[in-house]
Amino acid sequence: MDPKLSFVKTLIRNAITSRSYYTSRTKKPTLYTKISPLGNPNQSVVPELDDWVSKGNKVSVGELQRIIRDLRKRKRFSQALQISEWMNEKGVCKFRPSEHAVQLDLIGRVRGFVSAEEYFGNLGDEDKDCRTYGALLNCYVRQLQTEKSLAHLRKMQEMGFASSPLDYNGIMCLYTNGGQHEKVPGVLAEMKENNVSPDNFSYRICINSYGVRSDLEGVEKVLKEMEGEPHIVMDWNTYAVVADFYIKAGQINKVIDALKKSEERLDTEKGLGYNFLISLYANMGSKDEVLRLWDLEKSACKRCINRDYICMLVSLVKLGEFDEAEMVLKEWEMSGNCYDFRVPQTVVVGYSAKGLYERAEALLEDLMEKGKATTLKSWELVATGYVAKGEMEKALKCMEVALNVWTEEGRKPNYSLITTLLSWLGDECSVEDAEVFVGSLRKVIPVNKQMYHALLKAYIRGGEEVNSIVDRMKTDKIDHDEETRKILDMRPS
Repeated sequence: MDPKLSFVKTLIRNAITSRSYYTSRTKKPTLYTKISPLGNPNQSVVPELDDWVSKGNKVSVGELQRIIRDLRKRKRFSQALQISEWMNEKGVCKFRPSEHAVQLDLIGRVRGFVSAEEYFGNLGDEDKDCRTYGALLNCYVRQLQTEKSLAHLRKMQEMGFASSPLDYNGIMCLYTNGGQHEKVPGVLAEMKENNVSPDNFSYRICINSYGVRSDLEGVEKVLKEMEGEPHIVMDWNTYAVVADFYIKAGQINKVIDALKKSEERLDTEKGLGYNFLISLYANMGSKDEVLRLWDLEKSACKRCINRDYICMLVSLVKLGEFDEAEMVLKEWEMSGNCYDFRVPQTVVVGYSAKGLYERAEALLEDLMEKGKATTLKSWELVATGYVAKGEMEKALKCMEVALNVWTEEGRKPNYSLITTLLSWLGDECSVEDAEVFVGSLRKVIPVNKQMYHALLKAYIRGGEEVNSIVDRMKTDKIDHDEETRKILDMRPS
């Protein structure tokens, strides 16, 4: 039997037998709740899909499409592609151009434009419309394939498929990402010549192309045109972008006007706009406005998420307002949000940048006392600061903690920092201190010559026999070099 027909029959049987005659107070698991936690992008979701159906559960096209949208939004493109391909292979629904366009886009993201071209080439003529053509164009644009992108757009124009601002926006993004900002206004002009109405993003990316070239006259010309278009509803994003360029140019009066217009158009239910404006006011050095907008954001939004707290903390750190930053950090701890080290890390980095290593260390210690995770990198940052100040004992303490909290597979400790500490241990510290640090280090990276040199020097200075160290070097297959011989020559005769 055709596996597609067999699978469809299973779906029909599941649908028929899925009627429930009782009410359960326990929420039943859904396909989404099965797939959503599989956050590792290398983990396949296909076994979960097959298992779900084999246990008599039904799947709907709508639910699968919602899951794909969610995964794309969260940049889990490989898993979204797996579901799309599973739908197609199992015959869950007949793919139309819209489904093909989604799959084509995902193929381009996961496997590259060559695979996307192959998929597009295998489509029937009835499935090659503005959506699938547009999806392939996006694949070219993402991988900065300028010649292919332009040739493909020309073909779309010939076939009457280039009727959306999205197609031209893609070319403008291509030039922007390739650093060819001077070519962007020409694309906007071509849009209008071809009777394609620019949208907000079209104007905004063109404004950006003038701004990055410090052409404020060009910025204002495009902004004025945008404001005069009856089909355009001005948004906070555009005025915020313009304000950013005014800040860089030092035109404060114009900055204030643009920021006021941006604030008037904020989406009061989402924090993104507030975050952008908070950052801009921080760039201006305006603490009062930063705090005012933060209060507005907290009262307007149902709940501040970790991203919002990070933005506020970055802004306060930039202003040097560390007491305020610690207050916001306490608010975050009491918010009930899931723990994300990136939030307090913002303050750790800020303290370190200002040379306040004791406060950074105290914050890290407080997190650990509360059972919260820290990172090797954060402790290294503080340790490096202590080394720069010549406070080697404090640096050693931080690195010992760092090595004990190390869980980041594939990431190695800072080589320069480790080498400096090993050299100092050999020259200044006790045998016990050297052994403890080297023991911790060996759990994280392979044993090396520098570790044994530190041990040899510490043992010799402490009047200890080094035969056991020499034997350990042999066991670990660490050869002697000129420096090793010089250290051994330091032994009293």
